[in-house]
Amino acid sequence: METLTPDICVIGAGSGGLTVAAAAAQLGASVVLIEAAQMGGDCLNYGCVPSKAFIASAKRAHTIVHTQMFGVATESLRVNFGRIHEHVQGVIDSIAPHDSVERFEGLGVTVIQERGTFTDRNTVTAGEYQIKARRFVIATGSRPAVPPIEGLKDVPYFTNETIFKQTRKPGHLLVIGAGPIGMELAQAHRRLGSDVTIIDMAKPLAKDDPELVAIVRRKIEAEGVNILDGVAVKSVAQAGQSIAITIERDGEPEVITGTHLLVAAGRKPNLDELGLDAAGIKTERNAVRVNKGLRTSNRKVYAIGDVTGSLQFTHMAGYQAGLVVRNALFGLPVSVNTSIIPWATYTDPELAHVGHTEDSARQKFGDRFRIVRVSYAENDRARAEHRTEGMLKVIFARNGRILGASVAGLQAGEIISLFAYAIANNLKASSLTRFVAPYPTLTELVKRAGVEFYRDQLSNPWLARLRRFARLLP
Repeated sequence: METLTPDICVIGAGSGGLTVAAAAAQLGASVVLIEAAQMGGDCLNYGCVPSKAFIASAKRAHTIVHTQMFGVATESLRVNFGRIHEHVQGVIDSIAPHDSVERFEGLGVTVIQERGTFTDRNTVTAGEYQIKARRFVIATGSRPAVPPIEGLKDVPYFTNETIFKQTRKPGHLLVIGAGPIGMELAQAHRRLGSDVTIIDMAKPLAKDDPELVAIVRRKIEAEGVNILDGVAVKSVAQAGQSIAITIERDGEPEVITGTHLLVAAGRKPNLDELGLDAAGIKTERNAVRVNKGLRTSNRKVYAIGDVTGSLQFTHMAGYQAGLVVRNALFGLPVSVNTSIIPWATYTDPELAHVGHTEDSARQKFGDRFRIVRVSYAENDRARAEHRTEGMLKVIFARNGRILGASVAGLQAGEIISLFAYAIANNLKASSLTRFVAPYPTLTELVKRAGVEFYRDQLSNPWLARLRRFARLLP
């Protein structure tokens, strides 16, 4: 076998691995990148990119159906799932060159398209190569988790890795799982003409603020999606041309039938065949265990992204990749700070969050914090768009420091970035009052939150004295 001795060996060419490889190569390090499947990983091929392209098609369909409130009449809607598939694949194809073998080889990276396996604490084998790198980075991502439901293995079902290959509209899509993937794709399919039923043991979008989740849920149910939460899935079976799911609700069995099934029940880190034991790398809760600097129990090896079991977002993997490059190449101290990581669910309305929620703030600070709520109904741009369903909810420390924010509403994923910036820079409510937002825009909601924080200061006796003093000035 040929032996390679790079500065860094990256296992996995998803978003996190590609970021490490590109940054390290551009900084002059020698890099080996190993990928057994598709370059770009889940995000490009099965996740963020195709799902948002699919949702974009659904959004256009929904807009066409609801133009009359704006004084615009349209013909009846016609959906072509074959053309939607072409649109989704076209978006993937347009981004793929940026993640391609050719681009990375052009950066000076040695790309090995084989499975990488640790054979000892210092060596990875991949095809005809053995790599003895100064540092290794595990970035193998995750895959859909398939729950152990009776009969599931005997019926055809989609996951996020297969659903975007469909070229025909499902008649009635059954969705197991009311997390972000399940909710996004359920609403999108409903907007494109399918009947949709979501089934989950827990509440929808359970990791988000319940007050704001309720806003999203009302809108999705109003569009015709049937959400069955707090129910147990007992079994799945083929019923002629249909799929039948037996659930238990309030202790009573019930059968739900549909034409197609999507399993969206979470993610599972990709640990198979990595040889972690040979490398002395410990796992915890079926994920690679890392410290705050993203090092594993083998100090030569880092792990980033979904494989660590942390926040499973593309931007989280990119953030972690930057920390690893700083530490592995330059020895700079780094520490992961998840409080600055935002997330967004691209339902309509969108749901986004960063920092503390009301519940987590109460657990940490007791009653030593303040909540400011700003309704979309008070925003002129939201009124103009007929999109007044929504709320911005900001958590402030008593001294005004911004601790967290959640948004349910139009462009929530864009608005949350301002609060991610504010929290990362330890800004206070006063910073929200000092910028000028163009009128009319949704970002006026952000400024309004800062103003509302100080509203009760108007009754401050010292402020009253200052006003009286100001009247005496010439």
